Amino acid sequence: MQRTTPPRPLDVEALFPELAAHRGTTTRLHPRPGRPDVSASSVGGPMLWPADEAWPVCTEPHGRGRGRRPADVRAERELMAEAWARNPYEGLTDEERHRVEELRREHRAPEVADTDPLPLLALAQLYARDVPDLPPGPDGADLLQVFWCPFDAHAPTGHGMHLQVRWRRSAEVDVADVLTSPPQPQLVGYEGYVPTPCELHPEQVVTYPFAGLLPEDLCERIEAWEEELEEEAAEADEDDAVSYQFDLSIPPGWQVGGYASWHVTDPYAMDCGSCATPMRLLLTVGTSEWGGGYESWTPIEERGLRPYPHAVPTGVVVGNHGRLNVFGCPTNPDHAPRWSVQ
Repeated sequence: MQRTTPPRPLDVEALFPELAAHRGTTTRLHPRPGRPDVSASSVGGPMLWPADEAWPVCTEPHGRGRGRRPADVRAERELMAEAWARNPYEGLTDEERHRVEELRREHRAPEVADTDPLPLLALAQLYARDVPDLPPGPDGADLLQVFWCPFDAHAPTGHGMHLQVRWRRSAEVDVADVLTSPPQPQLVGYEGYVPTPCELHPEQVVTYPFAGLLPEDLCERIEAWEEELEEEAAEADEDDAVSYQFDLSIPPGWQVGGYASWHVTDPYAMDCGSCATPMRLLLTVGTSEWGGGYESWTPIEERGLRPYPHAVPTGVVVGNHGRLNVFGCPTNPDHAPRWSVQ
């Protein structure tokens, strides 16, 4: 089903004409649970991966022998989805509640050493034909594939995430000879790293920069305007004042290209570690597609639905229910990505 972003609550360029010079686009991916195949752009779906090519692994030393089984995470989600579809207000039966407790058990794999190659989880694959804002890959590559480690224990902080980005030319891969059963980690350290297979419904929308990256005078005027709206809403005993950040600039959820939000850390430089070139936003992984202050971005087709589980379709949870911004080098897309959690 198509997903359509409603018109913005107001014309922000009419209020601040200077924003026209900063107008950009981003592609909202609108992932929703489905059964994608290797020929489709997807979140958590099967990758177009040659059978004779080594699957990406994490080789950084960290604990990997304690956690939940990926199959149990997915089984719990299926059980919860069935209960929700039956009646969202009744909750689980006693039998279902007992089953959930079993599925949430932590397991150990003492035979797994901290330095054993750990298969990465397939996070997303994006075909250029489907995603207007996907930048060109190296040497004509038209397919972006993103993987991550299911544990939070990486350098330099000892608790950060680890991602790998691969580009390929899809026409060079024989769909009759792809890897059908990629290796999987025995355990995952965090269930939010296990994506539910989702089909995508890409939609290109207009976007504007994070306010803190706009010219200082313009940023101050926007902040003053927001404060005035908040005061008016408080006087009217309302709590739905329009906000530049939440309603007019950067949409929530999964998206490709556009501008990164820096609402947690404030902006900082994202330069390529190989060539020092300023990097550009490649992919945003969002916990929620709408809700939590971003109600105005709810697709027209999903109005009236409760935020959970519809606004959290992928099962991926980033940080404190935030978003992950993945940046790529515009000079050489083969250079390692960088990322920030907001």
